[in-house]
Amino acid sequence: MSFKTKMIPLAGAIAFAFAGAAAAQDLVVKIGHVGPISGAIAHLGKDNENGAKMAIEELNAKGVMIGGKKAKFELLAEDDAGDPKQGTTVAQKLVDAKVNGVIGHLNSGTTIPASSIYNAAGIVQISPSATNPKYTQQGFKGAFRVVANDGQLGGTLGRFAVQINKAKKVAVIDDKTAYGEGVAAEFIKGAKGKGAEIVVQEHTTDKSTDFNAILTTIKAKKPDVIFFGGMDAVAGPMLRQMKALGITAKFMGGDGICTTDLTKLAGDAIGEGQVVCAEAGGVLEAQKKINDDWKAAYKKKFGIDVQIYAPYVYDAVMTMVDAMVQAKSAEPAKYLPFLAKIKHKGVTGDIAFDAKGDIKDGTLTLYTYKGGARELLQVVK
Repeated sequence: MSFKTKMIPLAGAIAFAFAGAAAAQDLVVKIGHVGPISGAIAHLGKDNENGAKMAIEELNAKGVMIGGKKAKFELLAEDDAGDPKQGTTVAQKLVDAKVNGVIGHLNSGTTIPASSIYNAAGIVQISPSATNPKYTQQGFKGAFRVVANDGQLGGTLGRFAVQINKAKKVAVIDDKTAYGEGVAAEFIKGAKGKGAEIVVQEHTTDKSTDFNAILTTIKAKKPDVIFFGGMDAVAGPMLRQMKALGITAKFMGGDGICTTDLTKLAGDAIGEGQVVCAEAGGVLEAQKKINDDWKAAYKKKFGIDVQIYAPYVYDAVMTMVDAMVQAKSAEPAKYLPFLAKIKHKGVTGDIAFDAKGDIKDGTLTLYTYKGGARELLQVVK
């Protein structure tokens, strides 16, 4: 064997040693994301996960430095199927994986029980879409959200029902989830506060497909508006059955029904301007171009339009990392104080939190549906 041949593996070993040393200088930052990637609202969970992927890829491309080390971000994506029990199971899985922070969950019903597990482990959590007020009322210092809560959303819809839709008699349905019951309760407060009468309140589940019994009861009460606290996967079939029963009342709901997929789920039963919904978030005119450009980049990457919350997931990841950079550490205990006082400029607007972890000055966006597409009504701040 020649001298040259002997030197090749030695040179290779030295090269690998230097590469290993360089890699050892990198700071691995694990960001967990949880949403319903399976089940009836998997399209919403995937939308959220895509937002997280865009953020992680962009951060790695930028070569972000934290505490003098180049950060390598890893996304640990989990599926909670919108089920509270599965939500706590995957929450513990992320704790065991020693994640540096969690973005999620999507639903209030999974976010709230999972938050106890993250809190006990000292892990910071930012929800991009859970709106039930209870989430940030538990006293957990590491729990934040980047959208308005149900108190703002449901109350605004309740007032809108009376002031704009001129509703005097209102029927309410909820799906018995933490989200559905929460937003329905706040809607009732808002509507009653403006003088509307709640003529009937019914309950279904987030798995139901047959609503003829409760809709028949509601039809007899002749409401001007039917409010549904739940998700689009249930609202779509409900609208179809309303049309079959000849119910022409306005149909209102929160962010759970305010999706581009509602037009597919409801078909021609969606009507022209019959449905009014509110998204727990919204972009003011000054921010519109930045947000539109981001959504265009999303569509170019994934080949589909944003459903609702992908931009908020993206902003949640970027806000968390902004705090890490400021703290010069990815350890939750060290960057948490910086996150609590953060002022981050995101694609959805300025992000800062109040003492409870709710977003300050959260915006809401009201939509209707015309010509088979979602149409902006107004942004409320």
